[in-house]
Amino acid sequence: QVQLVESGGGLVQAGGSLRLSCRASGRAFSSVFMGWFRQAPGKEREFVAGIRWRGDTYYVDSVKGRFTISRDNAKNTVYLQMDSLKPEDTAVYYCAAAPRVGVPTIPNQYDYWGQGIQVAVSS
Repeated sequence: QVQLVESGGGLVQAGGSLRLSCRASGRAFSSVFMGWFRQAPGKEREFVAGIRWRGDTYYVDSVKGRFTISRDNAKNTVYLQMDSLKPEDTAVYYCAAAPRVGVPTIPNQYDYWGQGIQVAVSS
């Protein structure tokens, strides 16, 4: 079992920044692939960024160059630094864990989810 707790969301103006954190507990955090997803009202949950245990990172095209995912295995925490935010980034953001090989990018490949945290970007 893995428990995930997100923090750091909120309201920001377009062009601003936020940093999301996701603290994991319950099993060997360093061995799992960690991902961030988001879901806007009326839309499907989409992959935003992911990171392997050794630090390889992956991003959806719409956030490349603006978002940075990182992890601190000693603190069992994964981060999502979001810069140059746009109104279309507004969504509930979820942290998720996938204890498997490969690069999982769809929700049903993940076994554990956080409760979600709201990010709102005003124009």
